[in-house]
Amino acid sequence: MGALNGYRIIEVAGVGPCPMAGMLFADMGAEVICVDRDTRTDPLFAKDMSRRGKSSVVLDLKRERGRQVFMELVASADALIEGFRPGVMEKLGIGPAECMATNPKLVFGRMTGWGQEGPLANNAGHDINYIALTGALHAIGRAGEPPVPPLNLVGDFGGGTMFLVTGVLAALLEASRSGKGQVVDAAMVDGAANLMWMCHSFNAVKLWDASRRGSNLLDGAAFFYDSYETKDGGYMALGAIEPAFFTQFAERAGLDPAVFNPEAQLDRKRWPELKAALAEAFRGKTRDEWAALLEDSDACCTPVLDVNEAPAHHHNQARHAYLDIDGYPQPAPAPRFSRTPSGVAHGRHAPGADTRACLAALGYDDATIDTLCRDGVAAEANTD
Repeated sequence: MGALNGYRIIEVAGVGPCPMAGMLFADMGAEVICVDRDTRTDPLFAKDMSRRGKSSVVLDLKRERGRQVFMELVASADALIEGFRPGVMEKLGIGPAECMATNPKLVFGRMTGWGQEGPLANNAGHDINYIALTGALHAIGRAGEPPVPPLNLVGDFGGGTMFLVTGVLAALLEASRSGKGQVVDAAMVDGAANLMWMCHSFNAVKLWDASRRGSNLLDGAAFFYDSYETKDGGYMALGAIEPAFFTQFAERAGLDPAVFNPEAQLDRKRWPELKAALAEAFRGKTRDEWAALLEDSDACCTPVLDVNEAPAHHHNQARHAYLDIDGYPQPAPAPRFSRTPSGVAHGRHAPGADTRACLAALGYDDATIDTLCRDGVAAEANTD
């Protein structure tokens, strides 16, 4: 099942955005074969959920024989995704030119921070660096305080994974018509720049003050769009931007309509005063009391849950938004399809768990596979 059932995607093992893309492809039904470097698992990634639904084959791509086997996998694939710095795949002799000569219809998805060219293309970097150059990091944080890293959601996964997935899917669709593959250059800095489109739109009509963090509609300056501490030390997230929604919030919260009304929302000079008053009001009830009071409404006010609480929330449970896989909760596949539902075929497979099966599917017999493993060209998962 799955919208990508019948597609084969080769993922060259890495960390972060590229593995998440492979996870999404696998959730949508594609056969994803992860080519690992060796059988070791970094303890930090001992429960790496991005490996769910994937097969794993270990090949030494620095050896000619390992590259030959790799190219046989490529010949059978619809797409390949990799997250090395520019030029690494080429140095190994398995870059786009070689792979697409073997398989002209192959979509070659490349995931980098800075892109395949440009002054910074070969520099190291992380999420925080990529979003720093797009204006995203500058815009996140409180007035008078340093920018706050938004975990690694904006650069790695929003600007990286989602744009890689979009590009590969679009290229696969085009290849089905033209019969020709192409290279998809997905850069986190490009994707993060695109995520800032609304801020650029506001800035173009002078509704965004780029010089002052924490002074705009969506960055915590507005009293009706922020998080507030509650009596028990929890937090509520308020996003009542529209006048009708804010009015409903104010009524449910028992606020003075003469003070808290849609007209006050437009008066930026009063925002600090009203934020302080609203903060005091929120401290009058616990988080769960506020949640119960405001849930059945359009008040746009919800409890701020931590990573352990989120799977237990009744809305998430009703939608089966989390699944128990490998002994711990994981986000369920998204988005949802009416006719070809996504799913998780299996939990995490250790590096090399499917080496023998993958090579056998290419036509290698057991004796040859044993020789490849003995020579260090391939390896099977540790069973100790």
